[in-house]
Amino acid sequence: MASKLTQQEINKVVWKACDSLRPVMGSGSYKDYILTLLFVKYLSDVWNEKANDLRAKYDGNEEMVKRQLKRERFVLPEESSFDYLFENRNENNIGELIDIALTKLEDENRSKLAMVFRSISFNSETAFGPTKQRNQILKNLLTDLNELNLQPSHLENNDVIGDSYEYLISLFAGEAGKKAGEFYTPSEVSTLLAKLVDPQPSNRICDPACGSGSLLIKVAKEIEGKNYALYGQENNGSTWALSRMNMFLHEEDNAVIEWGDTLNHPQLKEEDSLMKFDIVVANPPFSLDKWGAENADADTYKRFHRGVPPKSKGDYAFISHMIETTYQDSGKVGVIVPHGVLFRGSSEGKIRQKLIEENMLEAVIGLPANLFFGTGIPAAILIFNKAKGSNTNVLFIDASAEYDSGKNQNKLSEKHIQKIVDEFKKFKALPALETENGEVLTDKFSYRATFEDIKSNEFNLNIPRYIDTFEEEAEVDIKEVNNDINQLKNSLAETEAKMQAFLKELKLI
Repeated sequence: MASKLTQQEINKVVWKACDSLRPVMGSGSYKDYILTLLFVKYLSDVWNEKANDLRAKYDGNEEMVKRQLKRERFVLPEESSFDYLFENRNENNIGELIDIALTKLEDENRSKLAMVFRSISFNSETAFGPTKQRNQILKNLLTDLNELNLQPSHLENNDVIGDSYEYLISLFAGEAGKKAGEFYTPSEVSTLLAKLVDPQPSNRICDPACGSGSLLIKVAKEIEGKNYALYGQENNGSTWALSRMNMFLHEEDNAVIEWGDTLNHPQLKEEDSLMKFDIVVANPPFSLDKWGAENADADTYKRFHRGVPPKSKGDYAFISHMIETTYQDSGKVGVIVPHGVLFRGSSEGKIRQKLIEENMLEAVIGLPANLFFGTGIPAAILIFNKAKGSNTNVLFIDASAEYDSGKNQNKLSEKHIQKIVDEFKKFKALPALETENGEVLTDKFSYRATFEDIKSNEFNLNIPRYIDTFEEEAEVDIKEVNNDINQLKNSLAETEAKMQAFLKELKLI
C-alpha cells in the first residue's frame, strides 16, 4: 500500500505555488488566490473520491451516483471542479473561467459559501498584469496544485488540509508583519486558550475578532462530537472570506461568521439585543487606535457602562464587549492582551478595578515573548468567569520562561501548555482562601491572590507584583577568584617561556 500524503508534503507543494505570485503581488494579496485554489482543489478531490466510491457501490450506475451525490454536504458543479480548470489551463480566458467557477460554486452552496468569493478575481489585470502574463501565472498555479491528490483516503489524517491551511496562514502572517499577526493566533496559543476556557457540550461559543477562525476551531476541538454552536465576526473582508472557507474545510458548516466592525457595528444579535454566549474568546488587535471611542457613550447596547477606554487603545473596548455578550451567571471569557492592559491607569485602570470588584477576573497568565507574528512583545491571557460565586481569588501565572526557542518565533510545546493548564485546574480545585494575604502555589511560577492582595496593589495586575521571579546570584569568593587569576598568570608565563625557547631553537628570534 502506498504511503499516505503528509501535511509536510502538502505544505511544500502549496508553498512552491506561491513562487508564481511573488513577482507580481505581496503576500497580503497572494494568500487569497493561493488559498482559494487550494480550497477548490480539496473540494474537487473529495467529490471525486465520493463519486468513485458510489460507482463501486452501484456497479457503475451513473444515475444512482448522481442521485446520491445530491445528498452530499456540498455541491460541485462540473465547471467549478479543479479538474475542469486544469484541463482548460491553456485557454486565453483562464482567469475568467476561474471566476465563473467560483461564482457557480458559491451559488450552488449559498447557505455555506454566500459572498465568500465576491471580493476576489482571477481575471484582474491590476492583480496579475497583462493577459499573456496573467495566463502564464494562472497556468503555473494550476499545474503546481495538480500535483496534489487530496482525496481523504490518500491523506495521512483527515484534518491535514485544515492544518495545512493554517500553516500557510501562519507563513503569510510572518511575511506580512504586524497587521497579519493581528488576525492569526499561533496554533499552540489557541490550543492553550481553548483548554483554559474548558468548553462543554451544548455551549454557544463566539470570537468577536475571529480573523481566520483558527481559535474558534481549536475551542470546538475540545468538545467531543458536534454538540455546540460557533459564532464569529471579522472586520477585514478577505480575512472574513478566509474564515468562512476555513470553517467549511473543517466541516463546521453551521458556524455563523459575520462581516463587520464588532465594536461599532456588532452583527451577532437576537432581535434588538446582543446575542449571548457561554464562552467568548478572542485575540483582538493589540491597542487598536481609533476604535470608536467617540460613539461609546451613546452605545445602544450599554457595553461601556464601566467606563470608556482611551480612543487610542481599544483593548478594554473588546474586553467590555466580550463580557457583555456572555450569559449573566455562567459566561466565561478568554482574551489575549498586551501587558499594558494589566497596569495602565486612567480610564483603563477604573474599568479594570470595576471588573475585579465585580468578581469576574479568574486568572492572569503571562506568556513568553516572541510568540506572535510581527511583534516580539509578550502577551497575557485574561480569564473572566461570571460563575466564580463567593470565591474572590485570582490566579497569577508567570509562564514567560515556558517555551522552546525557534528561528523566527518561540513556541509553546505540549509540555508547556499542559503545565499551565494543570496549574489552572489545581487553582480551581482549591477552596476559597480565607485571609487577606494570598499564597504561592508553585515557586517562581504561580500565586493565588486574594481580593485584598489586589486591592493593596491598587488593582494593578502586573505579574511581578505577585510572583517573585528574582534569582539570587551565587556568592563570589574573592580570595578563590584571586588564586585562580594568579594560577592563570603563572601558567601563561610558563607557556610564553616555552614558546620563546622553541623560537630560539628554530633560530626565528
